[in-house]
Amino acid sequence: MGQVLIPDLDDDVIDRLKTRAEDKGHSLEEELRELLTAAAPPQLTPEEKLAIAERIRSASGPLSGFDIRAAIRHGRDDEFDS
Repeated sequence: MGQVLIPDLDDDVIDRLKTRAEDKGHSLEEELRELLTAAAPPQLTPEEKLAIAERIRSASGPLSGFDIRAAIRHGRDDEFDS
């Protein structure tokens, strides 16, 4: 595992992070590890992205009875009526 050294980090920032860690019962290092891990999630492959999109689409159900042309006309009509 690698290590990172961050020079010139403001003391107030360090104190706030220590307080945050203490509130959670963590060490400062553990808190920083969690923050950095959350800030850099693993990259998804195109296949994984498509699978997520498919799950979302299937969960939302079909759009039967929805007329996109009518919705566009309605939006245009509202725009010009103002």
